[in-house]
Amino acid sequence: MSLSEQQAAALSAETVVVAAGRPPRKRDEPVNQPIVLSSTYFGTGPLADGDRGYGRYSNPTWDPFEEALGQLEGAALPGLLYASGLAAVSSALSLIPAGGVLVMPSHSYAGSLVMATELAEKGLFELRTVDIADTDAVKALLAPAEGKAASMLWLESPTNPMLGIADIRALTAAAHEAGAIVVTDNTFSTPLVQQPLSLGSDVVLHSVTKYLAGHSDVVLGALVTSDAAIRATLLHHRIIHGGIAGPFEAWLALRGLRTLALRIERSQASAAVLAERLSTHPRIGSIRFPGLPTDPGHERAKSQMKSFGSVLCVQIAPAGGLSGADAADKLVRALQLWLPATSLGGVESLIERRRRHAAEPVSVPDNLVRLSVGIENVDDLWADLEQALDALDG
Repeated sequence: MSLSEQQAAALSAETVVVAAGRPPRKRDEPVNQPIVLSSTYFGTGPLADGDRGYGRYSNPTWDPFEEALGQLEGAALPGLLYASGLAAVSSALSLIPAGGVLVMPSHSYAGSLVMATELAEKGLFELRTVDIADTDAVKALLAPAEGKAASMLWLESPTNPMLGIADIRALTAAAHEAGAIVVTDNTFSTPLVQQPLSLGSDVVLHSVTKYLAGHSDVVLGALVTSDAAIRATLLHHRIIHGGIAGPFEAWLALRGLRTLALRIERSQASAAVLAERLSTHPRIGSIRFPGLPTDPGHERAKSQMKSFGSVLCVQIAPAGGLSGADAADKLVRALQLWLPATSLGGVESLIERRRRHAAEPVSVPDNLVRLSVGIENVDDLWADLEQALDALDG
């Protein structure tokens, strides 16, 4: 493809996101990889390394995205694209040996928690959950208990939806000392904000659906690693379990990836402004945003993130005779520009009360509202929030 690993390392991420994954420069050939809609490829005799073989093994439309994501994460190998974020989660969890131990954040993406819980209930492994921001508590769970040390540490930082910040360097070092592999969900940060491989993680996970694709029109996931043996295992799982991406979705994701730097720059700047304004509003009981100097994860986030992301969460105070949860629901209904919908990371600003989902951990406050800031004008976004908050007293 267009950039070597050395070339990508010498360029800024803002350039790599545009330049990586281009086809060879041949006269009259397209500058972008076309969509290849084929389930079969010519071939005779035994398959050799690099042969596509069959549509479940490989597709030329996946290659550019996988190359670009690998280079953005600073990996020595291309990433692996999956049919969804949860397909990628499933593949990553398959790295846990039978009867092993998984240490996972008690607050993390609900789909990951549900899948891990169900697999643990079937006896595939033991699940230990913990506040991932409590470094000492995590280290304690990594250590042997009843003769069993952790097999995998699952990190998410910032966490979904509580925005807790893990000390990735310290925890990956402790996990490796215990003999555990480390998987980090980097969906909220993206590789433009945080690169977990450089902090010690073995595997990085993305819900490509969110910021990477960025337009709320595809469902995809991805894994990235620099370890060839781990990648081979993950690739085998993808082939055998069939969690493959559609060519058209892969093409859309790469097109969305090209504008990631611009979208992140705009949404992060707006998130910082909104967080500052919300922090002083009387209807806000509390706020979490790692960019605020008062946030408990601020200093840790500064040490391992280039910036602070575009997601913030607030707890709505009781108002007008309503409980905090009812006030939060009223707030969401009163908004006109913000869209009441799940997911995040698109060009549009989304808002939801997270405990409306049955799978959300009960430790998530029922009045907590998660905001995913898009690329609209920040003053328009604030005006909509302000009118909805003021209406809570009416």
